[in-house]
Amino acid sequence: MSPVIQEEAEARLVTEATDTFSVPVDLLYDGAADPRTVHVAFPGGTDWAFGLDLLEGGMQAPTERGAIRVWPCGRAQLIVERHSADGVEVVQFDTAPLIRFLERTHTESRTSATAPA
Repeated sequence: MSPVIQEEAEARLVTEATDTFSVPVDLLYDGAADPRTVHVAFPGGTDWAFGLDLLEGGMQAPTERGAIRVWPCGRAQLIVERHSADGVEVVQFDTAPLIRFLERTHTESRTSATAPA
């Protein structure tokens, strides 16, 4: 059974107002449940789920799938934009915790692939 990978990060909520504010989020990956999906868990129970490959691709160049768009913002930030019936939500992340998280998911994937059944 694969362990759930969790990485704490700060997400800056981007709004039309000039001020942004940060909220703590958990980046989650459960290779046993769904090896292609990552989750961003926000305070209050909101959860954004999208493809691991979308997060990885967005670190390098703008990419999108369905309601989620991801793109690099300068050298050290990443933007994730989510469209829903309620409107558009945009968050900005520092890339360092995302890189750590992705490295841990790759390590887990390699370990799971070589582990005896």
